[in-house]
Amino acid sequence: MPTSVALPSSPGAGSAGSASAGSADVEPYRPRRESRSLFVEVRGLRHHVRSWEPLASPAPGAPVGPAVFLLHGWMDVSASFQFVVDLLPDDWRILAPDWRGFGLTDRSGADAYWFADYLADLDALLDALAPAGPVDLVAHSMGGNAAALYAGVRPQRVRRLVNLEGVGLPATRPAQAPGRYAQWLDELRDGVALRDYASRAEVAARLMKGNPRLRPDFAAFLALHWSRRNAAGRFELLADPAHRVSSPLLYRVPEVVACWRAITAQVLWVFAAQTSERMRFVHTPGYRRRLRAIRSLREVTVEGAGHMLHHDRPDEVARLIVEHLAGAPRL
Repeated sequence: MPTSVALPSSPGAGSAGSASAGSADVEPYRPRRESRSLFVEVRGLRHHVRSWEPLASPAPGAPVGPAVFLLHGWMDVSASFQFVVDLLPDDWRILAPDWRGFGLTDRSGADAYWFADYLADLDALLDALAPAGPVDLVAHSMGGNAAALYAGVRPQRVRRLVNLEGVGLPATRPAQAPGRYAQWLDELRDGVALRDYASRAEVAARLMKGNPRLRPDFAAFLALHWSRRNAAGRFELLADPAHRVSSPLLYRVPEVVACWRAITAQVLWVFAAQTSERMRFVHTPGYRRRLRAIRSLREVTVEGAGHMLHHDRPDEVARLIVEHLAGAPRL
């Protein structure tokens, strides 16, 4: 059973002075809806789930708003959705887990992470938190890849899916296998690491360097949830360095398409207009053929946004989520 723990909305915010929140003159974004933390033991790991409860109790006999699960991407955390959550309907219950080895969820203790574990973790978390009936999923990047596969593997468990830039990967060829295995072995032998930072201001600056569209107050807020002070007094990312180990397994498009073909949920596939160079493959005829496997699919492109579109255009992302989920039966 999940346990509930009240955590400060800005964990560790007081530990480094006002400047640590992003810069001396930038106040972190202040959430409109505060979250609380649930901890759920599944598959041998203590998972952290961020919960935004409805702001007001429904009137007697009134339908309860839907419960929506938000799934973050690689090297991210559940708090990343705060800017979108603040624009969603007040009567929705919203749950966002930290994937294994990210945020406040336990690390696996292994020297590498395996993608199939995300599907198994999601399956177990849904059994614990929403055991009856199908659910609605909103998922970004790596989370979107996991959610789209899960929607085909467990079609009865997903009613609607909003996939934010969870586009998958370029097709691979069997001839790439020897090099990929060698790369994996080299990384296991040599080890991987994540750099740390002198202050949360540096963490915020790192976020803004990676995404020049990111608002300074958003960066300051994210830095509070993306890092923690370590024993040396520096700020380390809330991510297991083992996540940086390359997968030895090739991305096999026919298997992915077979899963997508089994999806029965209504799917909204959201692209960012300012996509990165490594994602140009989504504009190829081969990728268009992949998407045709999904029976009930609507595609949208968000202007003025890059890959972190829930940070760049939370207003438009929230609007699309509400529009897509509006037809979902109330629970």
